[in-house]
Amino acid sequence: MNARHPISEQSRLFVSGNEAVSLAARDAKVKVAAAYPGTPSTEILEYIAAYPDIYSEWSINEKVSLEVAIGASLAGSRALCAMKHVGLNVASDALMTQTLIGAIGGLVVVVADDVGLSSSQNEQDSRYWGRFAHIPVLEPADTQEAYDFTRLAFDLSEQYQTPVLVRLTTRICHVKGMLETRFPAAPTAKQGFLKDPARFVMVPGHAKNRIPLMMQRDAVLLSAAEASDLNVVEQGSDELGFIVSGVAYQHVKEAYPEASVLKLGFSHPAPLEKIRAFSQNIKRLILVEEVEPLLEKELKAEGIALEGKSILPNIGELTPVVLKAAIEGHAAEVKTPPTQLIHTTQVFPRPPTMCVACPHLGVYYTLSKVRNTYISGDIGCYTLGAGHPWNALDTCISMGASMGVALGLDKGRQDADSNKKVISVIGDSTFLHMGMQGLLDLTYNKANVTVLLLDNRAVGMTGGQNAPSSGINLQGEKTISVDFPQLVKALGVKEERVHVVDPYELPTLFKTLRDETKVDDVSVIITNQPCVLTERYHAMQPLKVEDSDCNGCGNCLEVGCPAILVSRRETVVKPNGSEKELAFVNIDTAACTGCNLCVGTCGPKAIVPAQTIISGYAADHLGVEIKS
Repeated sequence: MNARHPISEQSRLFVSGNEAVSLAARDAKVKVAAAYPGTPSTEILEYIAAYPDIYSEWSINEKVSLEVAIGASLAGSRALCAMKHVGLNVASDALMTQTLIGAIGGLVVVVADDVGLSSSQNEQDSRYWGRFAHIPVLEPADTQEAYDFTRLAFDLSEQYQTPVLVRLTTRICHVKGMLETRFPAAPTAKQGFLKDPARFVMVPGHAKNRIPLMMQRDAVLLSAAEASDLNVVEQGSDELGFIVSGVAYQHVKEAYPEASVLKLGFSHPAPLEKIRAFSQNIKRLILVEEVEPLLEKELKAEGIALEGKSILPNIGELTPVVLKAAIEGHAAEVKTPPTQLIHTTQVFPRPPTMCVACPHLGVYYTLSKVRNTYISGDIGCYTLGAGHPWNALDTCISMGASMGVALGLDKGRQDADSNKKVISVIGDSTFLHMGMQGLLDLTYNKANVTVLLLDNRAVGMTGGQNAPSSGINLQGEKTISVDFPQLVKALGVKEERVHVVDPYELPTLFKTLRDETKVDDVSVIITNQPCVLTERYHAMQPLKVEDSDCNGCGNCLEVGCPAILVSRRETVVKPNGSEKELAFVNIDTAACTGCNLCVGTCGPKAIVPAQTIISGYAADHLGVEIKS
């Protein structure tokens, strides 16, 4: 029993949508929960991990997390897996077969779409998976519904023997609201796994017999959607009406409180007859969808007259400001990016950067100095290497793609590129998620690629969650820690081509990278320092700049450390008459952790240990122990 949220009685709480989902899993008597961390869904499993009655795990990737949940469902237990929208692409192979098998214990997939691309490489609409996989889709519009709909999803899954998709968006995941929990589900005796090869073994002969059953289920689910009280008509003015689902409902109500609204909580299968009846008495009907015109095409095919993406943007959140500008005919204004419509005042730009003392800083400083390269990147904190001051990343596609893309750059190079060095950059958790196959492809196909495997022993970008590289599982228990040198050698990399280096030792890192890019073979350089935001990192004595020694060369700024600040700039005239700008710097000693990266770049040796250790940032924000 969780002390924070006692389950012996109803509770009124102020929580985020992600925490509401975790509470729903607890109260629905979920037995197994699995996920791979990915913003905006990460916290769902972090909260669930606090409930000892639920087995929870960080899986190696989203496909595995769904397969774990599937196994638990087949054993008769309720199971949940959570992921962000791009993770469902990874899990889709399992999903598209499981829709034929169905569910035994309740099987719920919670997917969080990043509408507005807060932290994602695309803006994907996961409602398509409901159509593609023939499964019901529930779309909560606030924290309370995130809880209620998730609980209901388990009931629907067991009633109709189907996986159920609960679609969240970033605003639902992260915004807090009031939640009133309900009494937990009553324990029920569940039969264990019952062998049924004709249903559970999806060879072609069995699968084709399941398709008619899936189609029958579609018809039953359509009737359920028509009757569902999750699809609610709020009668208002007949001059203007809206069909809407998810958090966009809140935006519609704020912008047009007097309008009539059909709010779709059970959005797929679409309740066509309820929608048709609602449309009959509305003079102007607008369908509000984030982000694709998915339902719009279905309703227009049914002959229901409405407006949609012809006036509304097809990117970003449909906030009240965006809605009013579109609906009230400010066409030119709507054509601008939605983010420009939201803000009425200019906000000082804050480009994303790496943390103070991040072990990736030295890697990208080194890459920025290596010439004549193609650098293929991946998904993680190190994607920021594409930005200033490094500008040291040429491609980034999807998780694990760096090595496959590098192989293509190598094999597809033109004559003019024959002397280019191809480098692939990938993190430890991404390598384990989907990168191992890429490395095997490199060795199998005799590539000429140098791989930088950045082992910071955490899933850094989503908050430092544990991974198999850390040796600690979701419950904080010690477990196996991946031996990367042995692993990459097992994938075909020659022993002499595997190097482990300290990314804070710039001369060694630079020499190793320079030497390995000269070799016509697959090389792997593994960096071995932990993420600074984890307890595994230990800060050293912070540094400062002796003002009298700084010559304004600005070399240290090229490391990209946020603790190094420009104190003043001066322009000098060189003997040849040209001008040169000098940048004099200081170091925020309270932020510095003493990694010494900047020391190696300072020609006049103006960067020295601070006399007094100021541990405010390191102790309070990094949560690390400072050692002299």
